[in-house]
Amino acid sequence: MPNHQRQLHLGVNMYNAGIHAAAWRKHDDPFAYLDIDYYRNIARIAERGALDAVFLADIPGLREDPRVRPTLGLEPTVLLTGIASATERIGLVATASTTFNDPYNLARRFSSLDHVSGGRAAWNAVTTYDPVVAPNFGLPELPEHDDRYGRAEEFVDVVRKLWDAWEDSALIGDPAGDLADPDRIHTIDHQGEHFSVRGPLPLPRSPQGQPVVVQAGGSEPGKRLAARTADAVFAAQTTFEEGKQFYAEMKRRARDYGRDPETLKILPGLCTVIAATEAEARDRKAELDELGGQEWAIARLALNLGVDAAELDLDAPVPEHLLRNLDEKRGSRGFARAVANYARRDGLTVRELALLGGGGHRYAIGTPEQIADTIEHWFRHEAADGFNLMPDVLPSGLETFVDHVVPELRKRGIFRTDYSGATLRDHLGLSRPRSQYERAEHALSS
Repeated sequence: MPNHQRQLHLGVNMYNAGIHAAAWRKHDDPFAYLDIDYYRNIARIAERGALDAVFLADIPGLREDPRVRPTLGLEPTVLLTGIASATERIGLVATASTTFNDPYNLARRFSSLDHVSGGRAAWNAVTTYDPVVAPNFGLPELPEHDDRYGRAEEFVDVVRKLWDAWEDSALIGDPAGDLADPDRIHTIDHQGEHFSVRGPLPLPRSPQGQPVVVQAGGSEPGKRLAARTADAVFAAQTTFEEGKQFYAEMKRRARDYGRDPETLKILPGLCTVIAATEAEARDRKAELDELGGQEWAIARLALNLGVDAAELDLDAPVPEHLLRNLDEKRGSRGFARAVANYARRDGLTVRELALLGGGGHRYAIGTPEQIADTIEHWFRHEAADGFNLMPDVLPSGLETFVDHVVPELRKRGIFRTDYSGATLRDHLGLSRPRSQYERAEHALSS
């Protein structure tokens, strides 16, 4: 029986000019995606709607065709630090790769962001599936999928140890005595297959205790990592049936790890195109498609299917053999499965699939009421705890959502009217974790 007392969670992906590849062509300034004030404005709009968080994706390499789409160029934690000073409540989620980072530096960056923002930071931990990145870090090609996730498992554990190395009670601040208690600041002395890290960090535990951890993998190792370590999952499901199955699976997996399933939030991506009527929304989408981005969309679909774009007949359905054995192909397995399920369900041509679901996320096109219908249906029937929104054009698509969809969701009693706390953990209904070192000491003394 669906639980109607749950709280809907909503974040927004600040994907440059918008999720549609032609979004920048609708801007007065095509280079606004390089301006901190542009992102601050988006974050303020999201905060006006009491959304949980803003999110920044990241690919540490030039993946986009610079002729047709802005790059994911600005480093997310740097950008979010600038946004933190211009906002008060909105959560700040940055993507960073476990394959192309070091645990110590990453732990320090995100702890710093949590301190600077007053407890609003989150790390979207990814293993990076795009092959363009590897040569930037001295590798001829990406490590194998399972090897990347093996490293990620240890990476997340090391980062969490570093975040916990200072007990909360380590801070004293006695003007007549000590500033901190060194006996409550721990080396982590980690020795593993991939990392050797002594610790501790040079700064105390952050306001949230630990920044929120998000995971986005849909493969077997990705789901295992998320169920064990993540606070939220940025999921890739394009159909309700698929979403409901994934939701139940991840809650079960969390329970199998001894967790309360409610502490793992499932947040599929949702691309939105909103207008006063459904016809106007479809016209808006068609206009963007006409402006450009079709080649990019087809290239993205090919990447997610693990094939060369030249192999695809644009006006025919995706051949069934390309939808099989997805775990044997390079790329994101979660996105690949989402695309395959969408292709099979609706019998779309390659061109139609590329323009609607080739990126691995569901499109919702229609009126504010129709968008709210989709969100409410998935939420009430436990296919999602909320959504990571991807407006077609920023900031206009987000403004329409905040001004027209959010009031509809509030009218239906499933979304907050205002923030009830100050941290991202507060927004997500997550408790502040105690330091694992503090728990160990208490267990020994009891």
